[in-house]
Amino acid sequence: MKQLFQTDESKSTILIRFLVGVVFFSEGIQKFLYPELRGPGRFESIGIPFPEFSGYMVGGLEVLCGLLVLAGFLTRFAVIPLIVIMLTALFTTKLPILLGTGFWGFSLRELEYYGFLSMMHESRNDLAMLIGSIFLWIKGGGYWSIDLRLQQHCN
Repeated sequence: MKQLFQTDESKSTILIRFLVGVVFFSEGIQKFLYPELRGPGRFESIGIPFPEFSGYMVGGLEVLCGLLVLAGFLTRFAVIPLIVIMLTALFTTKLPILLGTGFWGFSLRELEYYGFLSMMHESRNDLAMLIGSIFLWIKGGGYWSIDLRLQQHCN
């Protein structure tokens, strides 16, 4: 149980927690507010199976885990689904851009150009959220986190 709360006392970790938490929370909310653009409608256009279920499940995870990250509560646990979400997003939406074609049922959206540079441009947010989430998985919630308070209480 102690490992779930384990963190260092770095004060700057709050910056990454804020970035990751706010982005995931707001993206999750949008999957419910704008289901055709961000939720099930988008998931269906990409080719994700069971788009109605998948869209709302991902939205719910983003809201819940985003709030946990913002609070610094179970930070290491909360970022695991976020890492999976980002890896899935990169695989299903950015890999077709790199290849210049859809594959395995995942569609390629219309862009001015395709290939490595286009994929890198389109994936900048996904990569930032992936790296930020991995950082939090490694470091924990930091100084201003519930995790640190619980860690101190358990010791």
